[in-house]
This record gives sequence, C-alpha cells and structure tokens, in this order.
Amino acid sequence: MAYRVEVTARALRDLAMIYRRIEAGASAQAARWFDGLEDAIFSLEEHPTRAPVTAENSALRHLLYGKKPYVYRIIYKIEQDISTVRVVHIRPPGRDSMKQQR
Repeated sequence: MAYRVEVTARALRDLAMIYRRIEAGASAQAARWFDGLEDAIFSLEEHPTRAPVTAENSALRHLLYGKKPYVYRIIYKIEQDISTVRVVHIRPPGRDSMKQQR
C-alpha cells in the first residue's frame, strides 16, 4: 500500500537550511547528495514502518540518511487512518535529542 508523503513547513525549512549549508547550488556532488536525501524522504511512500521509533517519542519514527559522521535523521509520523507519512523534522548530525513532538 502506498502512503502519501507530506513534508511539514518545519521540515521544508530544515531542507532549505541543509541545501545552503552543503552549498548544493554550487557543487554537483553536494547536489547529488541532497537529491539522495530527498529520495530517501519520498521512499517512505513504501514501507514507512521499516524505520525504528525514536527514543524521544514512540509516536515518531526516524530514517537515517548519510554516512558517519554526517548522518541526518528524518523524523516522521505515520497516520495510518489516512495513509499519510508526515515528515516533521530533519535533524543534522551532532544535535542533542529532540524535545517531545506533538
């Protein structure tokens, strides 16, 4: 069953910040990496339950993207009743655990 993937305003801001931080507009390699991050997000259309729940909130899951030490966490919530995956935040590497999301 395919799910619809929705990216919240906060997650869109996170993506924009990441794009600027890695200078994806100026580097083909950075642009490919960023495209891969977006592909990972939209891969949640199929089998969104494959990623584990977060330690901070059991209602949220996180998909990891990147290689150590640059692993980003794609934080999302599955809304089974409407077949939707809502991406709520994309956390850069090295950040403390997030506060409770509601």
